[in-house]
Amino acid sequence: MPDLTDHGPEPYVTNIEEDTLDNPNFRVTKWTGSHLQLTVMSIPVGGDIGLEVHPDNDQFLRVEQGRGRVQMGPAKDDLPFDKEVEDDWVILVPAGTWHNVTNVADVPLQIYALYGPPDHEHGTVHPTQQDALNDPHEH
Repeated sequence: MPDLTDHGPEPYVTNIEEDTLDNPNFRVTKWTGSHLQLTVMSIPVGGDIGLEVHPDNDQFLRVEQGRGRVQMGPAKDDLPFDKEVEDDWVILVPAGTWHNVTNVADVPLQIYALYGPPDHEHGTVHPTQQDALNDPHEH
């Protein structure tokens, strides 16, 4: 059973590969501090993270399992950056950049992400993307 506890802002260590691969939820915050947040994500086959932009947050995403299509650009309808990533690749998203990651494999896309500053409420658990969309704390 995966640990769904947000351990921040206390000192914390974890096997992030195991946490990421064992996570069945769309998004879980693992650690929320004052300036950084760690989340694990599971994107179902054919699903995506959802086209979004974070004006004040740089992001680091690492693929632990699967293959994804990364699209980024300056506007919602202007995404000239289009690359495919797979296990062990990282995605770096500058603040203010529109972006989406789509699962293009036949297995769940397992990712962990670091945001600075935190983007989600401490203790967030979204079992599905629809739960994230319905969360009043999400933008």
